[in-house]
Amino acid sequence: MGTIIERKRKNGTIAYLAQVVLYRDGRPAIRQAQTFDRRPAAKAWIARREAELSDPAMLEKAKAEQMASISLSDAIERYITQSRRPLGRTKMQVLRSIQALELAEQDCSKITSSDVVELARALSSTRKPQTVANYLSHLGSIFAIARPAWGIPLDPQAAEDAFKVCRQLGYTGKSKERDRRPSLAELDRLLQHFVGIRARRPDTTPMADITAFAIFSTRRQDEISRLAWRDLDIDGNRIFVRDMKHPGDKLGNNVWCDLTPEAVAIIEAQPKTSERIFPHSAIAISAAFTRACQFLEIEDLHFHDLRHDGVSRLFEMGWNIPHVAAVSAHRSWGSLKRYTHLRQTGDKYDGWRWLEILIGRHKAPPVRPRS
Repeated sequence: MGTIIERKRKNGTIAYLAQVVLYRDGRPAIRQAQTFDRRPAAKAWIARREAELSDPAMLEKAKAEQMASISLSDAIERYITQSRRPLGRTKMQVLRSIQALELAEQDCSKITSSDVVELARALSSTRKPQTVANYLSHLGSIFAIARPAWGIPLDPQAAEDAFKVCRQLGYTGKSKERDRRPSLAELDRLLQHFVGIRARRPDTTPMADITAFAIFSTRRQDEISRLAWRDLDIDGNRIFVRDMKHPGDKLGNNVWCDLTPEAVAIIEAQPKTSERIFPHSAIAISAAFTRACQFLEIEDLHFHDLRHDGVSRLFEMGWNIPHVAAVSAHRSWGSLKRYTHLRQTGDKYDGWRWLEILIGRHKAPPVRPRS
C-alpha cells in the first residue's frame, strides 16, 4: 500500500515522499521510498511500483536489491535487537564499537575478506592480538547468521578466510599464558596495606578479605562481586556461581563450585549487610588492587594471578584434577593446566598468619579434597 508524505524543505519548497510497503504474513517484506517535487509524480510512481511488485519475479528482485543495500551496521543492530538471549557486556561493547567504524557503513553485499583483514590491521595498531581476535569473533557471529536468518548477503566464507589471514599475519592471537604467582612476602605487604586503609576508612572495600578469598576460592573478581548469601550451601561447602565466564555463553552459565574450608571461613566472617557476600563492584576491586600494587611497587601482579595461585596451591597439596576442577569450575584439563604453575610440595599457606587475622574466631580446619 502506498502513501505520500508532504514535507517542507529548508529552502521553503514542498517535497512529496512516496512510500510503498508490501506485507507478507503480517510483516513488511518490501519498503521503498522516493521523493518528488510534485504530488502527481509521486502518485504515479506509487501506482507503477505497486503494479511492478505484483509480479512475483519483480518482487523477489526488489527484495534482493533491498537486502543488498543493508549496511553492516544495520545487520549488527538487527542481531542486537532480535536476539532473545541477553548479550554479555563485552560483546555488546565490541559490537557497538564496530558500528562506529567506517566498515559498518558498507553494504553487506560488498564486504569482502580483505575488508575484514583491513579492519583487523587497523585494530591491531592500538590493541593486542587477543583483543583483535575477540573483535573478529563477535563480528563472526553476525556473518554466521545474517544470511540464513534474515537473507542479508554477508558471506560467512569471507569472514573465515579473513580470520585465517589475520592469524598468519599476527593481527590476532591467543593471550599469552602467565605464570605469575604472588609471594608470601608480597601478600604480606598487600594485606598490611589493605588493613591499614580499612582501619582509617571502614567504609572502603575490604580488599584484604577479598584478596585472600580470591586465592582460597579461586574465583574471578566479577564472580566474587556477584556471590549471594542465598546461593551459599554452607553444609555442603559449596556456592552457586551465576553467569560464570565461558567462551560460548556467559549469561545463564550457573555452576555449583566447591569451597575450601578457608574460603568458607572467610565468608562466615563477613557481615550480612547486603544480599551479596562482598557488596562491591568488580571495577572497584580491580582498581583497588592495581593501585595497591603500584603504591607498593609490586611489579606485574594482576588480581587474576590470585586465581592461578589458588589452583596451583591445590595441586601442590596433592589434590587430583576432578577435585581441583570442582573448586575452580574448569571444564577440561586443557584449560585447567593453564592455571597450574607448581613451585613446591605441600601447602604454601600452612600456618599463614593472615588467615587467622581475617577470619577472627572462625578457624579453618586443614584442607582436604571432598571424597
